[in-house]
Amino acid sequence: MPGASEEARRVKIMNANWIAGGDGGDGDFELMIVTSDDCHHVVAPSPAAMTALVALAQADTVLVRDPADRRLIAANLRGTMPWRQLFKDRAGR
Repeated sequence: MPGASEEARRVKIMNANWIAGGDGGDGDFELMIVTSDDCHHVVAPSPAAMTALVALAQADTVLVRDPADRRLIAANLRGTMPWRQLFKDRAGR
């Protein structure tokens, strides 16, 4: 993937925990990301960032985690990269 390091891996699983804050507070989020190599990464996004992450996870995107700089790459926001069609063809979809 352009711009990604050699350590970048496709996201396989994303789970979130929300810890309630005090009355009127946003609370805290913890996000666990499991990549295609079965590595687990835990981050603590802000509530605003969590809103964007949920939207990206539900969309027809490809998410890639790059631990080299704690980056989450979202591909295919609009259109499909040729390499994604190759994966679909191999999977018979």
